[in-house]
Amino acid sequence: MTSLALGHYLRLYDGGANVKYAFQNFYIAENISHEGINYDFVPFGFSGTSATRQGDLQPATLTFPNNEVSRGILGEALRGRTLRDEYTWVTPYVAEVDVNILSPTSNQVIQKLLTYTGQSTAGGWDDTVLRLELSSVLDAAGLDIPTRTLHRRLVGSLPTTSSVRLR
Repeated sequence: MTSLALGHYLRLYDGGANVKYAFQNFYIAENISHEGINYDFVPFGFSGTSATRQGDLQPATLTFPNNEVSRGILGEALRGRTLRDEYTWVTPYVAEVDVNILSPTSNQVIQKLLTYTGQSTAGGWDDTVLRLELSSVLDAAGLDIPTRTLHRRLVGSLPTTSSVRLR
């Protein structure tokens, strides 16, 4: 009988294309190298994405044990690394999570099912669990689309009457 397992490979990127952290959650106490990246074992969970009845997407969530190290990573992921100088814009980390079918015996990825990419947008913790929320550009399907004010620079001259016909 063949035994297959699902595991996640997580990469956190800073404002550029630099991998700041790479974690995997299946091979306990082992460091795994895959596609040129070394993944350290960290016990974490990934919720994936889900949609509500209204069609808006809920943010994906990464969960970690609540300890000093994970709280430091949470703060860093939300604020970016450090402010280099007063002219440098520091963005929150971008996370990529690969959902993989893994071989329990050979420490290899059999098949990558999907890759979720999202930006760190919120987080928090309770007594035991730390949560990091990831939002993607697809979240704009929800009700929280940023508002935009129409003005002359953006759309040209605005009508002075409310009786406007579109053809």
